[in-house]
Order: sequence, then C-alpha cells, then structure tokens
Amino acid sequence: MKILIVDDNRDFCGTLADVVQDQGWDSEVRHSPEAALDVLETRAHDVGLMLLDIEFGSESKLTGLDVLEQSIRHFPSIPVIMISGKGTIETAVRATKLGAINFIDKSTLTNERLIGVLNSAMERVASDRDNEELRKVIENQGIIGRSAAMMDVADKILRYGRTGLNVLITGETGTGKKLVAQAIHGVSRRSKHPFITVDIPNIPRDLFQSELFGHVKGAFSGAMENKRGLFHQAHRGSLFLDEIGDMPMPLQANLLLPLEQKAVRRVGSVETEEVDIRFISATDRDLVAAMADGRFRDQLYHRLRECEVYLPALRERADDIPYIVEHYLVRHNTEMSDIKTIAPAAMDYLQEYPWPGNVRELASVLRVALQTLGSDQLEVTDLDRILKRSPTSPGSKHVTIAHDGSAPRIKAPSRAEESDVDLSSDRSLKDDLARVDQMKVEQTLDKTKGNVSKAAAILGVSRETLHNKIRKYEIDVKTYRGR
Repeated sequence: MKILIVDDNRDFCGTLADVVQDQGWDSEVRHSPEAALDVLETRAHDVGLMLLDIEFGSESKLTGLDVLEQSIRHFPSIPVIMISGKGTIETAVRATKLGAINFIDKSTLTNERLIGVLNSAMERVASDRDNEELRKVIENQGIIGRSAAMMDVADKILRYGRTGLNVLITGETGTGKKLVAQAIHGVSRRSKHPFITVDIPNIPRDLFQSELFGHVKGAFSGAMENKRGLFHQAHRGSLFLDEIGDMPMPLQANLLLPLEQKAVRRVGSVETEEVDIRFISATDRDLVAAMADGRFRDQLYHRLRECEVYLPALRERADDIPYIVEHYLVRHNTEMSDIKTIAPAAMDYLQEYPWPGNVRELASVLRVALQTLGSDQLEVTDLDRILKRSPTSPGSKHVTIAHDGSAPRIKAPSRAEESDVDLSSDRSLKDDLARVDQMKVEQTLDKTKGNVSKAAAILGVSRETLHNKIRKYEIDVKTYRGR
C-alpha cells in the first residue's frame, strides 16, 4: 500500500517522499493532475493515501481540486490530504466539502507535523479497511450501514457467528433483526445447512409442539402420518425463533429441555431424537422487564441469550440513511429501467425524519415514492405526501405581537381570535413584518418538530433561505425537536 504524492515542485515531493519512507511506508510521486488520475485509474488498489497539491503550473488544465473531486467520486476509499503554498480559508473549506480529510499549508509544515498528520491518516486507512471487511459481512445479507453503531453490529455478527453460542438479537421492529440472524448463520460453520424460521406469534397454541417437534401418526385427530417438526428441519443448521418475546408463558417451558439437551420428542412418541441446532432468537420486547413481571422465564432467557446483538434504531444512525437510500434507488432504477434521483433537500428531510418504523418504513416510503413519482427527481413534497404529514393549518396558532416591544408569544387561539394578528402602531412596518415572519418560521418549526427541510417545503422557501432566517432571528431549532 503506497502513499501517492502529487505536486509539481520536485524538491518538495522529494522531501515528502523521504519522510514517508523514513516512517516505513512506500511512496509514489507524480507531478501533474493528469498523471495522478492515471495512477488512480490503473492502480487504485495500490494507493492507500494521497497527498495532493492544489495549484499546478499553466501547462496543466486541471487543478488539485479537480483531482480531488474525481477521486472522491470514483475512488472514495482513498483518503486525500490537500497541500498548498497559497492556501486560503475558502479553499480549505471547499476541499473539505469535496471530501478531503485534511488540509496542510506548506508555509507552516514541519516534519513533525507531517508525521503526525500521516500517522493519523494511516490509522484511519487501517480502520477503514477493517470496516470494509465488516461492511461486506453485513451487505452480503442486505444490511446497509457504515456508522460506528453498525460496524459494532457487524463485528459481533462475525465474532459470535463463528462460535456455537446461542444469540439473542434485540431492537425495535423494522430494524432488520432477521437479516442479522441470517448473517450470523451465513458466517457460521453451519452456513451450508438449513436456516429455519419459527414465526412465534403465528403458530396456533394447540399446534405448537407438533409444529416444532413433529408428531407420530395417530397422535391426535388429524395426524394421518408421521411429521418432522421445525427442529428436525433445522438439524445441523440454525433455528431462528422470531419474536420470542411474544411466546405465551405456558408454552415457554416446552423449549427448556430441547435447548438444554438438543433433543426432542415428537407428539405421541416416547422416543427422544437428537438434533444438532444452533439457536438464534429475536425480539423487540424488553425481556428483562418481562422476567421481572413474570411474563418470561429466567431459564429460557439465559439459555437463549448466551450472547446478544442490539440493533440500533434508524434515528440513532441517521448517517446511514444516504447509503440506504442509494441502495434502494439503485435497485429501483435497475429493476424499472429508470433514472430517478433524489434532491439534496429530500435527503436532508429523510435524515431528519424520526422513522418510528425504522428501515422497513424507510424502504416502504422509498418504494412508493419512486414508483409513483411523476418526475425524475424525488423532492421533499413527494415524501411529505406519502408520509401524510399535513402542513401547518392556517390559524392553527395565534400570533400576538406585543405593544410593549417584548418577545412575541404563540398561544392556542379561541374561535373569536383565530387568525388575528395584533400589530403595533408604535413600530415601523418593517419591524412588524419581521416579527410576523419570525412567528411564521417558529410556528412551522413547531409543527414539524424542528424538521428544517419539511418546514422549508411548507413555507415555500429553499432550505438555505430558511437557515438564514433561523440565524437572523436567533431561533434554536433544537427546542422544537422531540416535542
């Protein structure tokens, strides 16, 4: 893995290369943007980090920022550090927005600082490469995420999956617990054998033992032949007990011996049959509270939870939403031979929405939005329509502008005053209009629970314009969230 150094100052490149090699890393030097792009296009897998100058001579048609932009777009796994002898704050900000991980000013650069920056960057490279392996583990099962929380999930999938321990998967509904269960099975030594799902809530209570353990002919009315249960079907593989927290207390005792002894007895039989099973369970219930309330057996809990994987809610990992959206967008365009895109404001909207139904709800909204969209770009209004979040109703709040110049107040209106706005004759028209403007922004943020993208759509202004108003009126958006 090499550090690619790109600068038209050959002496400076030599100095950088010496420092890089003294630290034990390989380096490769190029003196033009075109040459750097050639390396990336032909041998990107060899490049672990790029040190890239911004300004090049007149003989080059490209700048370092052009290379940065193309690198981030086509080779996003390669981190880039920008270097410049004529750097400005504006240039540094632009480089950071484009995706550079750091910006170095040549005039203040010392060997010690360069070594510190390189060490930090290479630690990130190593971490990213480890995370890349973890991402492959979960993405192979359709689990999309790059956040620290999901990397922790992926790490547990890998570590626990390779053991023979029983795993309990917890998390809210719609977070993808079954996908995690399949991933655990997929990385285990049992991966070539069956993965059988037991849908706990949908098994009739009177058929529970028969469905799980099987029965012999004549065991009960309607038992016309011998039947293998789900335990038999999962032999040498994994048995996934989905929604285990919904299992009625009287039925829970039926699982204790099969879990402990890995053996079952068919209904109507006196013979015990051994089964080689790894148990994976999932629930959105608080089993610890259920045990305290006497609704879940302690012995069963401890047998099932030899280790646990907690799946975070989507609102706890909003940074993953763009990757999830991209996944479903690509899938839609491929399946429907379409060219749909998503507006930046719509992506912001999706990241700010709380998603009580988690990934399942997001996937459903995207599917409906993309298939019913009349244009090629998904906008905030399209999402708002599907989520059925009604806009601010006229007169839903009463704006009172005080005569004494004190802060404006919002209160629920009476029928007589619904839509009244008390303006002052002692202030200028400009001041009163500003107060009304502020109140409109505040009441819309209140209605949208601080969702700036949605508020902008309701107000009919761009997100940037609304942010400017928020700064102008010193509105704290955080106070509207979670109401």
